[in-house]
Amino acid sequence: MATQHSRSAARLMIAPAVTLLLGWMLIPLSMTLFFSFKKYLPMRGDSLENGLDWVGFENYARFVTSSSFWPAVQATLIIVGGVLVVTVILGVILALLLDQEMWGQGIVRILVIAPFFVMPTVSALLWKNMFMDPINGFFAHILKAVGLQPIAFLSQHSLGALVTIVSWQWLPFATLILLTATQSLDREQLEAAEMDGARWQSRFIYIMLPHLARAITVVILIQTIFLLGIFAEILVTTQGSFGTKTLTYLIFQRVLESQNVGLGSAGGVYAIILANIVAIFLMRIVGKNLDA
Repeated sequence: MATQHSRSAARLMIAPAVTLLLGWMLIPLSMTLFFSFKKYLPMRGDSLENGLDWVGFENYARFVTSSSFWPAVQATLIIVGGVLVVTVILGVILALLLDQEMWGQGIVRILVIAPFFVMPTVSALLWKNMFMDPINGFFAHILKAVGLQPIAFLSQHSLGALVTIVSWQWLPFATLILLTATQSLDREQLEAAEMDGARWQSRFIYIMLPHLARAITVVILIQTIFLLGIFAEILVTTQGSFGTKTLTYLIFQRVLESQNVGLGSAGGVYAIILANIVAIFLMRIVGKNLDA
């Protein structure tokens, strides 16, 4: 049983780590809030002393009334939702396949997980130049071989192309989590259901899927946190053109175009608000599985 002395010693030992983490989070957040109410243009020669004019909520009003704001929010949610659907569905399928006995099972699992360790910029360049290029890309050669015209995926189907690229990066993560959950499934329960005449569809819906619910919840929550800040793939492929400008990319673009740190900070606050709204929604709707 822990004594008062041991609890005090434990608090004292974890205090440096807690202080560091709080500083890591609160200092950038405080600076973002501070600059969001100021007009600060360092690229135009303003300094911290003479360039911090108080503008109140002007930056927030300018950012939210921009014609690009709501399309950027919509593009963000479409990309996040599309990637989640693709990675969860294919992740479940791959997890079930990789759980089967096969020759070279270990090598196959390593190859499936490998894309997760590829840098986002490298992955985007790979898909842009090797697969989706309308002239020399792999898909262009396949379409030409069957007598069809090549498709400029990044301009004609830009959101779908980005969902494909990002899904390829995150599919290994979803597969790894879901494979771990699949391997913990009670095999005797499946065998008993099979002996009772249950088809594989029924076994999947009533036994496997409920067992994977918690793992699917973890995949959705973690991926959503990271996907809301997608940036590198857009910068490398479309530069925000063709309706692919997400909220994060819009903040980056506004800061460069207007050279106004205050305007970008206001956009950052909106991004934080959006992330919290999505997180609360997921925790209330999807996160209930974690308490089961």
